Amino acid sequence: MLSLITQAAKDVLSPPFRGVLFKSLGITLLALVAAWFGLEALIDHLVQIEMGWLDGLVQVLSGFALVVGAVVLIVPITALVASLFLDDIASIVEGTHYPRDPAGRSLQTLQALREAVGFFFVVIVVNLAALTLLLVPGINAIIFLLANGYLLGREYFELAALRHRPKAEVRALRRANGGRVFLAGLVIAGFVAIPIVNLLTPLFATALMVHLHKQLAARGTPQGAAA
Repeated sequence: MLSLITQAAKDVLSPPFRGVLFKSLGITLLALVAAWFGLEALIDHLVQIEMGWLDGLVQVLSGFALVVGAVVLIVPITALVASLFLDDIASIVEGTHYPRDPAGRSLQTLQALREAVGFFFVVIVVNLAALTLLLVPGINAIIFLLANGYLLGREYFELAALRHRPKAEVRALRRANGGRVFLAGLVIAGFVAIPIVNLLTPLFATALMVHLHKQLAARGTPQGAAA
């Protein structure tokens, strides 16, 4: 796994990635800024009270809620951006490292967006549930990593694998290699938790899962996957 992580990190910074890097980075930043102002407007609308000396406390709590909301939205927003550039990123990785393998089938934009939008809402629900443990030191960070590790591993692996095989086969391959997919998801969840660096999540996560899918595909498709 370490070699795949290292290779994915190198891919993100390689010259062939520069074009998609700037586009992905720009759209991710715009989406996060829009989400920030949207959350700010929502909180201001919900907290329209005059409480004298409590105003300062309300403002602090509102600011805290804004930061927490932005953190929760980083994961699904980067997944949405990844769905827009999936084929570009995967094609670069496959063409550079696996030129002799059959080229992947480009996913239809609507299909990729449908997968990402469904993931968007699942991640929000799961992370909001995890926020109930926010005041328990240590546990909240563990829950964040475990929950998002599973979700990110599943989402990015399936997006990468769908370029080469039908959905039923993709899911069978993921389940047969659940440990490795989950471990890769944990790495992505840790990547997302790093400020500034997490803006590169769409590129790093997609590249990592393309490499992982290629590695697992080389071992053969699990029996019964076609069913």
